[in-house]
Amino acid sequence: MTSPYEQDLDKNPANYQPLTPLTYLERAAAVYPDTTAIIHGNLRRSYRDFYRRCLQLASALARQGISKGDTVTVMLSNTPPMLECHFAVPMIKGVLHSLNTRLDAAIIAFQLDHAETRVLIVDREFSSTIREALAIAKVAPRVIDFDDPEYGADAPYPKGDRIGTFDYEEMLGNGDPDFRWSMPDDEWDAISLNYTSGTTGNPKGVVYHHRGAALMAYANTIHASMGRHCVYLWTLPMFHCNGWCFTWTLAVQAGTHVCLRWVRPDALYDAIADHAVTHLCGAPIVMSTLLNAPADQKRPFDQTVIFNTAAAPPPESVLAGMADAGFAVTHLYGLTESYGPAVVNEWHDEWDRLEPGPRTTMKARQGVRYAALEELTVLDPETMKPTARDGQEIGEVMFRGNIVMKGYLKNAKATDEAFAGGWFHSGDLGVMHPDGYIQIKDRSKDIIISGGENISSIEVEDVIYKHPAVANCAVVAKPDDKWGETPVAFVELKPGASASVSDITEHCRARLARFKCPREVVFTEIPKTSTGKIQKFILRDMLKNG
Repeated sequence: MTSPYEQDLDKNPANYQPLTPLTYLERAAAVYPDTTAIIHGNLRRSYRDFYRRCLQLASALARQGISKGDTVTVMLSNTPPMLECHFAVPMIKGVLHSLNTRLDAAIIAFQLDHAETRVLIVDREFSSTIREALAIAKVAPRVIDFDDPEYGADAPYPKGDRIGTFDYEEMLGNGDPDFRWSMPDDEWDAISLNYTSGTTGNPKGVVYHHRGAALMAYANTIHASMGRHCVYLWTLPMFHCNGWCFTWTLAVQAGTHVCLRWVRPDALYDAIADHAVTHLCGAPIVMSTLLNAPADQKRPFDQTVIFNTAAAPPPESVLAGMADAGFAVTHLYGLTESYGPAVVNEWHDEWDRLEPGPRTTMKARQGVRYAALEELTVLDPETMKPTARDGQEIGEVMFRGNIVMKGYLKNAKATDEAFAGGWFHSGDLGVMHPDGYIQIKDRSKDIIISGGENISSIEVEDVIYKHPAVANCAVVAKPDDKWGETPVAFVELKPGASASVSDITEHCRARLARFKCPREVVFTEIPKTSTGKIQKFILRDMLKNG
């Protein structure tokens, strides 16, 4: 028998609309039209103008023939056009593909072809690389130049040549400011495309949908404690997981985007002090930039700034330094496939009263699921059974919910593998604590097996980071005839600091079992991605090549 709750109570336009973050901007422009939406150098743009420009851009792209399922690729820095593209492209049911600005021409060409790019918007900072990529690529997209009027005189390098058909502002000026944009046909429709790093082969194209982006925007608002008219400083690249979806998030509370093209200490402090910044996201390298800035580049500010970081947990000394400098650090965790951070170390007030050691232990945990993520667990990847909630038994961290990607573009095999058993397999190894908090122990490929014993590179790195002279470190496996593998530590020292191999070695021996201690210590600059992640594959190649 059919339930009475299912009789004559169907979905209709009055009671059901597909979820999409596009409505957040429309609402913000209607409710707070004069509130500042974007700050970029000397530019100030209200929500009224932000929304109007998005409509014009959507209209102009539609006139270029862009429609449902077409890819618009952008090679843009943290500038206003990047924000406009995040709304304008999906307004006409297109899919936004944001290129990592640090990629080389060959990888860019692969992505352009794989995404079947129709229109390519390029900041002149990156025009030479894009020209090289287009010479390799099979597709021939319409190219639009963005010439940033706020490109500083102190830029580290000059603008590149114009390579496009016409200019971004010219194209936008041809658009209709009264354009009627369309809701997605289905909230499951693709909204954006983001590629993984591809360190072991061609990158995979991660597809996001409107539903996930809309829910992630709400979740970010909650877990980052973003109040009405919050002020967000863009240090995290907007190309990275669509800026962890904060590109869409700020419209929920009519917050202000403070754009920052280059992350430099004076610019960071000036923005925080001049614009009363309340929030920012970034990798540990941004913390180091703030804490190690020359005294004459630091500026005082009255507000506490919430700093969201999603890399390895910072050591206690860094957290203390950030607190003293006026920053409250929130530890997050996630992947490109989870729209950015989907796990948060929800802090309990009573943990503040712990001694430094136990408090650091609590800080080191990645945490619990976002409100928008339905399930988070640690399973044995072979049996798909839960590991013991004892903080000891290692399994694979897995996700399930509406902020997990739609899948990998044109890669059914990889999609099926990622979703095997009805869970998204993160590839990260971790443990589940008795209170339900997870803690990452390593990437599956980064665990070091020495003499049959598993060594967590993260555990060793955490100890090395406690040395006062260490700015960055990475521990990787080196093949060994006797032990199979042994740990090698690559260490980057703080400016002006000094330490010897024996200093680091003895520091580790005092805090770790002997078999976990690095057999070698190499002092060098640690290679990182544009988002601050350490590139361990480069370090492994260094060891292989002698």
